[in-house]
Amino acid sequence: MASSSSMVSSSSLKSNKKTHFYKTDPVSNKGSSRISYIVCSNQETNEPNKQLGRREIILRTSEIAVLGAIFHFGGKKPNYLGVQKNPQGLALCPATNNCISTSEEVSDLTHYAPPWNYNPENGRGKKKPISREEAMNELIQVIKSKKPDNFTPRIMEKKDDYIRVEYESPIMGFVDDVEFWFPPGKNSTVEYRSASRFGNFDFEVNKKRIKAIRMELEKKGWASVGRF
Repeated sequence: MASSSSMVSSSSLKSNKKTHFYKTDPVSNKGSSRISYIVCSNQETNEPNKQLGRREIILRTSEIAVLGAIFHFGGKKPNYLGVQKNPQGLALCPATNNCISTSEEVSDLTHYAPPWNYNPENGRGKKKPISREEAMNELIQVIKSKKPDNFTPRIMEKKDDYIRVEYESPIMGFVDDVEFWFPPGKNSTVEYRSASRFGNFDFEVNKKRIKAIRMELEKKGWASVGRF
């Protein structure tokens, strides 16, 4: 029997959660038709409630973002971006292999990336140190001038201590979220996080991007606190 809507249900592998896809009626528009999808999620109640960890929250949000990206490749901005309050720092990575962050443990070879220093002791930190504002301007110059893998950068948010950039791929418009944070204090450290919104693997696009930016910054006097 024909129906105006159909539903497919799939269970999440990471939690007792079901996600439903609702396909609505086609909408005519000058001879063409458009199919809309609504993604809904509900939690099973056969388990007692328990507090979610930071990584689990990020993982679950990423799952919904991936499902949405199937139909809209840009995806939506994850709601956990920005400087976290407890503990203070950028978000951890989900379990996928398309994210790196200075907030991860050094032992996590998949996700950890070392922070940067814009006034290294063995460099201009002794001779002619620059201010945070000057360092941020140098970073912005590099972001605007470098396009690793031909991804187009767009600075979406800028604060006194934080920059958020969206990188869009030249094919199919996939979006990666890249954040830079200048922690308070006098150590001239910059932390960052680079993650793809869609998929599980990125063929090291995020690592290549961060390395390309770092190499340009090193020409200006910056240094990495380690390598990866």
